Amino acid sequence: MRVLIVEDNRRLAALIAKGCGTAGFAADICEDLEGARAALATARYDIAVLDLGLPDGDGLDLLASLRQQGSELPVLVLTARDALESRVEGLNAGADDYLLKPFAMEELVARLRALLRRPGQALGRKLTAGNVEFDTVAREVSVGGVNTVFSRRETDLLEILLRRQGRVVPKDAIEEGLYSFGDEVSSNTIEVAVHRLRKRMAEAGADIEVHTLRGIGYVLSPAA
Repeated sequence: MRVLIVEDNRRLAALIAKGCGTAGFAADICEDLEGARAALATARYDIAVLDLGLPDGDGLDLLASLRQQGSELPVLVLTARDALESRVEGLNAGADDYLLKPFAMEELVARLRALLRRPGQALGRKLTAGNVEFDTVAREVSVGGVNTVFSRRETDLLEILLRRQGRVVPKDAIEEGLYSFGDEVSSNTIEVAVHRLRKRMAEAGADIEVHTLRGIGYVLSPAA
């Protein structure tokens, strides 16, 4: 899952990105509306966290333009405006949820996951393939009913493949889902990540595996 964080307070934005990263999101940060519009035009996001008081305008303007364009991107408005009329205005402008500052990071992440579990959105509570089950909330993987420890990156990669099991996932789609704009990604980063996931799954006794389709991408399917 990839989240866009639109927040001009750099310290707060970094904390949100860190919390989202721990929860399995690839997070990009923009400090103003101009940057947010550029990011939205460049990458595909699953959800956004939007502050309202930004240096170059009101976050509600961005939200309104997204809805006018027909975008169904889930948006969690994050703001210090605690008046009832402000919350109503934000929801009427197309916000999917509203969280007041200060807040607990656990609640922010929980609200993001709740939005993504809504019908038509990207996140189911549990994903299964063969004898592998992944709990998207607890971020836990079990193989044959036994909890198995995967690294965060392995877990994130497994989630991407589970969501498209049986279908080819292009290399660039994996890269976009795993890494933010500021991450350093070498030419063989994805290959290394896939190799490590394969090894972990084989050691755990998974009856599914990641197959490589050279020049096309990867697909998660039953082991040969």
